[in-house]
Amino acid sequence: MVALDIDGTLVDHSGVLPARVGDAVAQAVGAGAVVVLATGRAFLDAKPVIDHLALPPGPHLASNGAVVVEHPPTTITHVTTFDPTDVIHRVHELAPAACIAVEDVGRGFRLNKLFPRDELHGRMRIESIERLCAKPATRVIVRDPDSQEQDFLRLADQLGMHGVSYSVGWSAWLDIAPEGVNKATGLARVSAAAGIDPADVLAIGDGRNDLEMLRWAGRGVAMGDASWEVREAADDVTANFDDDGTALELERWFSFGSRGVSRLRSA
Repeated sequence: MVALDIDGTLVDHSGVLPARVGDAVAQAVGAGAVVVLATGRAFLDAKPVIDHLALPPGPHLASNGAVVVEHPPTTITHVTTFDPTDVIHRVHELAPAACIAVEDVGRGFRLNKLFPRDELHGRMRIESIERLCAKPATRVIVRDPDSQEQDFLRLADQLGMHGVSYSVGWSAWLDIAPEGVNKATGLARVSAAAGIDPADVLAIGDGRNDLEMLRWAGRGVAMGDASWEVREAADDVTANFDDDGTALELERWFSFGSRGVSRLRSA
């Protein structure tokens, strides 16, 4: 199995997927690997990348592992939720200017104000803070375009709440998920259903929300331009995104006509 993060691993921050990376993913599929996209994105935001890669029917992780989807055709097979009331009120108290969104799985988002253009997709419904708290959530997203990444690292420290997990993105973006839910737990569910040992999983990522996935996989590989803590969590580090790091790692293991590689950690 090959587990691939999307942003900063498959596509750049403008959403462009390099041709060489697409070809390398096709090689992995052709060699018999199950390719799973594992992303913090909502599935509606991940679906265009899956379709662009023309991946065969299979499972994918959205919302940092809180949502498991089979596609194509699209079938939501697992959803983990939590009560977002306390954390939404606490975020609103500490960062009153921030945009707060709650994912409406398969449809879009409920939010207190609009995010910057093209950052979220699907149906957008503006609601009060109280109404955002009214339903169980797979994920709460906090975004403030006028803040810096370090501000959101401090925000996550200030929140310090039990029952949830935090992941700060590449910008002033904070994902809040059910406690104990991450890409690794989602991949464990998917690999167990497919009868694939974690030792036979290659995972590639670049963000803090990839830490658990990189540690869990038989071979966890960080992008060269990932932060030091992500590189430290990985078994190996490939080249930077702009130097086709994802393609280089995939080409190392897969070629047309091969049967992939097993026991990646010992390779």
